[in-house]
Amino acid sequence: MTEDPTGRVRRAASALGLSVEIRQRPEARSLVEAAELLGIAPAEIVKTLVVGRSDDTYLFALIPGDRAIAWPKLRAVVGVNKLRLPAPELALAATGYERGTIVPLGSTQPWPVFADESIRGGRIALGAGAHGYSLFVDADALIDALGATVADISGPLPVATP
Repeated sequence: MTEDPTGRVRRAASALGLSVEIRQRPEARSLVEAAELLGIAPAEIVKTLVVGRSDDTYLFALIPGDRAIAWPKLRAVVGVNKLRLPAPELALAATGYERGTIVPLGSTQPWPVFADESIRGGRIALGAGAHGYSLFVDADALIDALGATVADISGPLPVATP
């Protein structure tokens, strides 16, 4: 029998005393499509981004779906001059999760978590460790359980030019 693909996430949440709901959903081609499938606003989906430091360690950045990482703000909060998004295979190696499924819960390494201040105060959806699943959780409970640093680390999404 194979394990539920979200099992690692469920076990990690339970170990932290965190109440989560994991829902299966049709696969989505974009964050906007995922929000539509879940019946929520894109801002309520929080992207878990794996960010690399120059010393080959990582951190998680929790960013609302309707925003992007503000690199100068994140570097200032982390206290470094250089950060980068790793290649997909490095993100997988660092977390045990594929891009589009990444969540700090159950990561193969307990990297530090930095959460954008705008996610506080509501229920959010995140990746759940497997494609076609979403995790719902109270944002403040998640932040507290993970000991996340909360700061203004996001900015508007870049405007596409025709």
